[in-house]
Amino acid sequence: MAFQGEHARVWLLIDDRAGNRSQVLGVARALGLPFEIKNIEYTAAAALPNYMLMASFSMLTQSCRVNLAAPWPDIVIAAGRRTAPVARRIKELSKGRTYLVQVMHPGSTGEDDFSLICVPRHDGMGEAENRFTMTGAPHGVTAESLAEAMQKWGGTFDHLPSPRIALIVGGDTKRKKFTPDMARELGAQAAKLARDAGGSLLVTTSRRSTPEATAALIDALGDVPANVFKWGDDGDNPYMAYLALADHIIVTGDSVSMCSEACATGRPVYIFAPKKMIAHKHAKLHQDLYAQGFARTFDGVDSLQDWSHAPLNAAFEVADELRKRLGLDG
Repeated sequence: MAFQGEHARVWLLIDDRAGNRSQVLGVARALGLPFEIKNIEYTAAAALPNYMLMASFSMLTQSCRVNLAAPWPDIVIAAGRRTAPVARRIKELSKGRTYLVQVMHPGSTGEDDFSLICVPRHDGMGEAENRFTMTGAPHGVTAESLAEAMQKWGGTFDHLPSPRIALIVGGDTKRKKFTPDMARELGAQAAKLARDAGGSLLVTTSRRSTPEATAALIDALGDVPANVFKWGDDGDNPYMAYLALADHIIVTGDSVSMCSEACATGRPVYIFAPKKMIAHKHAKLHQDLYAQGFARTFDGVDSLQDWSHAPLNAAFEVADELRKRLGLDG
């Protein structure tokens, strides 16, 4: 490449999906180069398949297009299918000079335009010169971000008895449902573990948690001491604080990002993954995490065990690979 270290011009394409944002920022921060965020706003045309959109800004709002202008960057880091035509158009306008890094597979259309495509191992994709496989998903949960959360929230949950168990709850996915019955089962088992240990629960739900599943989960907690933050509640979301302060973590297996972020803490992680809730690819991720010692199944757990593991964050795997390919020091 023609640039050296801090002189590289790096753009992050950040769209409206929180998971995409977390992965792109995680990689950029792990890489350690200065970067500029380009907020991506779509029109209805973004729903069209990429083979129709090609390398284009045509699915972007006018105000968004205005902010994508020369001088073109040396590196673009993006995530998800919808950003792929935008990244490819930037490379086209730069006369092929821009190095494109895409987290998650962008689809077969224009795949060769990307310099590095970072795909989870559980996707089961084959080898390719521009493809890099990783465990789980990149994210921004690091020792530094956990320390910041601990400082910000330290003392907030001191009234809750230890051990404190974070219960991180997702919800419905495209093809699978997180039903009220599943939520009730999860809540009851987590409450029993907390009660038997003389501890408490730190509970948070997500955007995909339905009101019915959320109500069933909370009802099943009974009188166990708990702090509960439901998606949409007022105030700051204590998600990072829960990860930082929990002695144990229980996470639903519907989200690659949530499982990966839980495993970044080094704390005991249990994954709740009923077959009817979990897609095949997610089940493959869970088996990978179990095999490498990052997590254990929540199925049949009747008491909490104290154990630890190395923190997991694919952002550092991707950043190391990028440094190698770009010839950057350290």
